[in-house]
Amino acid sequence: MSESNPDSSPPVALEDRAPPPITPPPSRASTSSPDSPLEMASPDSPPLVSPSPCPPPPPSLPSSPVPSSPAPCSSLPVPPSLPPTGEVMVLALGRRKQRVLIALSILPNLFLAFLLSSGPLLTLSPPHHCHLPSVTLSPEVLNASLPWEKVPGPGGVLGLSQCKEYVNGSKSATVDCRFGWDYNVTEGLRHNIVTEWDLVCDWYWLVPVEEVCFILGVLTGSLTMGYAADRVGRSKTLLTSLVLTVVCGVLVCISPYPTIFIITRFFLAAASSGVYLTLYIIRLELCEPSLRLVVTTLAGLMTVAGQLLLLAVALGCSTWRCMLGAGAAPLTLFLTYGIPGVFPESPRWLLLSERSADLNSFSERRSSSRDVRDDERFTELESELAPTSKPHLSFHELFHSKNIWKNMCVLGFISFISHGITHCYSSFRGDVRGTGPSFYWMYLLSVCAGGGAWLLLWATVNRCGRRGILLLSMTMMGLASLILLGLMKYLSETAITIFSVVGLFASQATTSLCILFTAEIMPTIIRGSSVGTVLALGCIGRLSSPLMDLRNHYGYFLNHVVYSCLALLAVLSILLLPESKRKPLPQTLADGEQYKRPPLSRRRRDNVPLLATPNPET
Repeated sequence: MSESNPDSSPPVALEDRAPPPITPPPSRASTSSPDSPLEMASPDSPPLVSPSPCPPPPPSLPSSPVPSSPAPCSSLPVPPSLPPTGEVMVLALGRRKQRVLIALSILPNLFLAFLLSSGPLLTLSPPHHCHLPSVTLSPEVLNASLPWEKVPGPGGVLGLSQCKEYVNGSKSATVDCRFGWDYNVTEGLRHNIVTEWDLVCDWYWLVPVEEVCFILGVLTGSLTMGYAADRVGRSKTLLTSLVLTVVCGVLVCISPYPTIFIITRFFLAAASSGVYLTLYIIRLELCEPSLRLVVTTLAGLMTVAGQLLLLAVALGCSTWRCMLGAGAAPLTLFLTYGIPGVFPESPRWLLLSERSADLNSFSERRSSSRDVRDDERFTELESELAPTSKPHLSFHELFHSKNIWKNMCVLGFISFISHGITHCYSSFRGDVRGTGPSFYWMYLLSVCAGGGAWLLLWATVNRCGRRGILLLSMTMMGLASLILLGLMKYLSETAITIFSVVGLFASQATTSLCILFTAEIMPTIIRGSSVGTVLALGCIGRLSSPLMDLRNHYGYFLNHVVYSCLALLAVLSILLLPESKRKPLPQTLADGEQYKRPPLSRRRRDNVPLLATPNPET
C-alpha cells in the first residue's frame, strides 16, 4: 500500500459540503476552470458565497426567466365595469343637489292639502229650517210655524223640521219649504256649496254624489298618472298634472251650477292626486335607504300643516271659492319645475329607460358638482348608442311575477281596510248615539291623529321594521273596533272617545305605512302603477262613507262589523310581506321578485364550516 500524502486534504462528502453556487449568466465570465471537479474544494481557497441573498431555486425548477407582469401602460383591454346602480345614480347628484330636490318635492304638499282635504268644509250642512216671511223669528213663531219631527239619523232626536212647514199657520197639514231656507252657520265656512245652492232636503242627495265623484276622481288620477309616470317619465307626468290642477282649480272656482261643480271637481281630484302620487315617487327615488323614512315623514307632516292651514284660511275666508282659490293659485309657482335644469328627471327612471341624451345631461350636471364621486361605472351606460324612449316592460314576465302580485294584493287589501274604517272612528259617537261632537273637534282630532301617526312611524319603523309596526297598528285598529262594537253600552263617553282616538290613530298609521311599504318593495319599472293601484283600492274603501250618508247612515253598524273582521284577517296577511328596512329600491321585475319572506319552517343556520369527523361505523 502506498502512503498517503500528508499535505493533501481528504475528500469532502456530499452531505457535508456547502450548497453549490448559482451559475452566473452567460454574459459574465467565470473565474473557475471548467475542468476542475466540483466535488473537491481547496483549503486555501475562500469560502464559496452565493452572489444573491435569495436561496437557490430547487433543482426541479427550470432556469428560464419568469415572465414579468404587463406594464401599467400596456395595451391589454381593461375588463368592463358594471353599469351604475340606482344608489350610485342618486349619490352622483351630490348631497346639496339632492337635498334641494327633496325640499322642492315636499313643498307642494302644503297646498295640495287645500284641494284634497277641503271636502268636509265644502259639504258641511249647518242647522237649517224653512224661511218664514215673518220679520221677527222668535221661538214662539218657530214653534207655531214649523212641525217637530225626528232628526235624520240613528239617534232619533226630536227637533224642528228642516224641510217642512205648516200651511197658513194651521197645524193640520204640512208642505215643503216654499221660500227657501234659513241657515244657522256656527262652524266652518259661512257660504259653502250647501248654503249657496240649497243642497238640503230633496236636493241633499247631490252632496253624497259630489263626494263619490271626488273619490272616483282620486281613484282615476292615481291609476292613470301612476301608469304615465312609469311609461313617459316622472317629470313629464308631474308637469302635466300641475297644469291640469291649475286649470281645473280655476274652473271649479267659477262654477255657476252644482252639476258643473261636480264635473270639474272630479277632474281636479284626478289631477291633484296625480301631482301627489308623482311627487311621492320622485321623493322616494331621490333618497338612499337611510333617508327614505325621514323624508317621507317630513312630507307627511307638511301635509298635516297644510290641513291645519286650510282650517285657518276657512275661518278667514267667507266663501268656498276663496278657499279653493287660495290652494290652486300657489300651485302656479310650481310650474317652474318644467324649466330645464330646475327639477330633473328621476335618476332611477333614467337608468331604467337607458336614454342616452338625458343621461349625458345628467352626467354634465354630475361633473359640474363639487361634491360628487367619480365612478367609472357611468361610462358604459353613457356610451350606449341605441337609446329607447321608455322602459321596456314585458307583460308576460309581469303576469308570471307571482311574488310581486302577492305583495301588491296584500298591501292593497290593507289599504282598502285602513281607508274605509277611518270614517267609522271619526263619526262613531254621532252614528251610534246621535250625540256627535262639533265639527272643529273632529277635524282637529283627525288631523292631529295623522300628525301623531307620522311621528310614531319616524320613531319606530327604522328600529322595529316595516312589518312589525304595520302588524302592531293593524292589531290596534282591529281591537279598538271590536271594543267599540261589543262594549259600547258599557262604556262611558270618555272611554268611547279614547278608543275612537286610538282606532283613528292606528288607521292613519296603517294607511301611511302601507303606501311607503308599497313604494319600497315594488320595482321602479312598475312603481307608479303599483302605488296608484294601492291608493285606488283605498279609495274604494272610502266610498262607504258617502254611500252611508246617502242612506242617512242606515247600515252603519253592519259596515263597521265587516271592516273590523277584515282588519283581523289583514293581520294574518301581513306575515306574508317581506321586510324593506334599509334595503335598496328594486329596479326590475327580477329585483322585485327577490323581495319575499323566507318560509316559516326554514331553520336558521350559520355559515361556519365544521370539521369532518370520522364515522365510527366505518
